[in-house]
Amino acid sequence: MFFVLSKILAYAIMPVTVISLLLVASAFIKNPRRKKRFFIVALSLLLFFSNDFIANEAVLAWEIPLTPFSQIKKEYAYAIVLTGVTKHEPGFHDRVFFNRGADRVIHTMQLYKMGIVKKIVVSGGSGRLTAMDRKEADEMADALLLMGVRQEDILKEGESRNTRESAVAVKKMLQGITTPAECLLVTSAYHMRRSAACFKKVGWPMDTFTVDFLSHQRNFYVDTLLIPKGEAIGNWQIIIREWVGLMMYKLVGYA
Repeated sequence: MFFVLSKILAYAIMPVTVISLLLVASAFIKNPRRKKRFFIVALSLLLFFSNDFIANEAVLAWEIPLTPFSQIKKEYAYAIVLTGVTKHEPGFHDRVFFNRGADRVIHTMQLYKMGIVKKIVVSGGSGRLTAMDRKEADEMADALLLMGVRQEDILKEGESRNTRESAVAVKKMLQGITTPAECLLVTSAYHMRRSAACFKKVGWPMDTFTVDFLSHQRNFYVDTLLIPKGEAIGNWQIIIREWVGLMMYKLVGYA
């Protein structure tokens, strides 16, 4: 029930959802004054959430900063990389399709090739409300194999549906084999706060390595300040989902 409710709440308060509802309301409301107010609010929200500078400032404040490879002074037994970056819409299963979060795989591979991590744990089944025929952990593991990771260096956890379940499952898998101090958590910069909080809550706190940044360096170009961008709305959608997720996790004691 928690899994379903958190998904519904996250989608219900998304900027696109709210703006769309306000525009629909402005089209059907008979009262001229209320019609105008609804339209102005919808337009104002659209301009706010599509502003690249404002969206980037919000993302910069939320994301955990990058760690240069040169600043990593120890080796880890395991990299724990979370799924959520493959897509299945193409409908073909003879290859792996990635969303923008492919950095989770590529940079984990770089950690492995540099000898910073010895083995890789891929954790995640599916975060969708409906069942899928292939687990995301299997797909990411297939990609790592193609990139040159030895099969014996890949461990898979493919049953978890969210970050909390991943934390519980990974701790159960590794407890008695290694310690949190020998593990490195790898996930997207916008997702790291919730992920690290979940693993800490279950008693498996780790060093972190952020990848897949939504933010860019602050600039004051005209297009950044004034031109509406769909990407800005998309970034708001992502971080609002994270805010809702972390809030819900804290309410139920998951983080």
